[in-house]
Amino acid sequence: MLTMTRFSTRFVCAFWLCLCFTPTMASVIYTWVDEQGVTHYSQEPPTQAQQQARQLNSQDLEPAKVGYIAPANKDESAKLSDAEKSASLIKERDAKQAESICDNAKHYLNVLTTHTNLIRQNADKTKEGQAMTEEERQAAIAQQQERIKLFCTKK
Repeated sequence: MLTMTRFSTRFVCAFWLCLCFTPTMASVIYTWVDEQGVTHYSQEPPTQAQQQARQLNSQDLEPAKVGYIAPANKDESAKLSDAEKSASLIKERDAKQAESICDNAKHYLNVLTTHTNLIRQNADKTKEGQAMTEEERQAAIAQQQERIKLFCTKK
């Protein structure tokens, strides 16, 4: 059993008090602009004698605000991804094709979500198929959901 003496107890308490209540010290920060127009900040003054440095106290500096500025709104056409642009173009030019893509995507999504052991056809179109892995099935589900979102929505 570990017993602490009065000295060691006082030492531990004093140690924790010192850690908790150590004052923060402000330091001097030097700022200057070099020949190329670049602004520098350092705790050491510039080494070149011809440069004039301004002294700032670190406690006087206001911390930068993070996360306060909302991103600027851009026009809607800039926000559209390539897939969304392509889908809107197909919808404008050929509504029948867009409807066909929508129907196919709904059908394939239904097949993918109701069946788990699927065989996919090889790329070389041979009669032999390969079992679809769960990762491939989930990727195909996400792809069909994206197609439904792009082609099945009303204008």
